[in-house]
Amino acid sequence: MQEKILVFGANGQIGTELVEQLRTIHGGSAIIACDIKDPDFAHRHDGPFEHGDVLQEASLQALFKKHKPTQVFHLAALLSAVGEQRPQVAWELNMNGLLHVLELAVEFKTAKVFWPSSIAVFGPGSPKHNTPQFCVMDPSTVYGISKLAGERWCEYYYLKHGLDVRSIRYPGLMGWKAEPGGGTTDYAVHIFREAIKRREYECFLRADTQIPMMYMPDAIRASLELMEAPAEKLTTRSAYNIAGLSFSPAMLAREIRKHIPQLTVTYLKNDHRQAIANSWPNSIDDSVAREDWNWQARFNLEDICEDMLDNLRKIALR
Repeated sequence: MQEKILVFGANGQIGTELVEQLRTIHGGSAIIACDIKDPDFAHRHDGPFEHGDVLQEASLQALFKKHKPTQVFHLAALLSAVGEQRPQVAWELNMNGLLHVLELAVEFKTAKVFWPSSIAVFGPGSPKHNTPQFCVMDPSTVYGISKLAGERWCEYYYLKHGLDVRSIRYPGLMGWKAEPGGGTTDYAVHIFREAIKRREYECFLRADTQIPMMYMPDAIRASLELMEAPAEKLTTRSAYNIAGLSFSPAMLAREIRKHIPQLTVTYLKNDHRQAIANSWPNSIDDSVAREDWNWQARFNLEDICEDMLDNLRKIALR
C-alpha cells in the first residue's frame, strides 16, 4: 500500500529532520509537511507543504479529507521553557492539538499515529537514576503535565477506538539542521554554535546538571523503528522510555574543548530552567523498548561532538 503521511509541526527541530528522512524512504510526494508557518528550508521544494493549525479543527479536517493519510506524525507543541512563560497557551496547543488529531485519525481511519512524549512526564517523586518505564510521575511543568495527560489520551484512543497510536518519551535532543524550539536542554545545541562563532558560551544550567540526551539521528531512527514495529510486539500504548546518553554541561564543554581548546563557559545563577532540569531524571531505563522493538542508541558523546562541529562549521562557511 502506498503510504500518505501527514507531518504536523514539520518546521520544528524534530520535524525538519523527520520529513527529510521520511521522504528518502517513501518519496517526496508521499510526505505532506504541515506547519502554521512557512518553512525556511527545502520542505517546499522536495515535496508538498500545507499550512495547518492543529488548533483549527475545521482546517485540520480539510487536510485529512484532502490527503487521506495512512500515517500521521503529530509534532506540534510548545516546549518546557517557553511553556512555563505561557502555560495556558502551552496547555491549549499541546492538549487540544493532540485531541483534534486523534479524533480525525479515528474518523478518517488513519492506520497509525505517532505523537512524541518526553522525559518531562517525570518529576521530583520519580526515581532519578535509571528511571523505569512505570513509576511515579509527578511533572512540575505545564509541558510535562500536558505530555502525561497526552499519554493517557493516546492509550485511551487505542483501548476505546482501536487507534494504533505510538509514542516515545524523548530525552533532550541535539541536532544541527534546525534551531531548538525553547526546551530546557537547548543549551546542548547553542553551546556548539557559540563555540564556533565566539569561543565562549554562557550556560543557563549549572555545570553539574546531568540530563538524559540523544542525538537527533538516533531520535529520528527510534521514531521510525517504532512506527515500523509489528503491532503485536508492542506492550506499551502510553509512551516508551528510550535512552541515549546522560551528561552535564561541564562534560559537554570538556568534550568540545578537544576540538576548540579556547572555549570558555560561564554559568548563570537562578535561571528558571534550572528548576525544571532539577525535576528530571539523570538517566533512563529503556529495557522495555529494547525488549519490544529492539531499540538501541548508536551515538556516544564523542561521535556527537565531532558530527555537530563538522556540520555547523560547514554551515558557517556558506
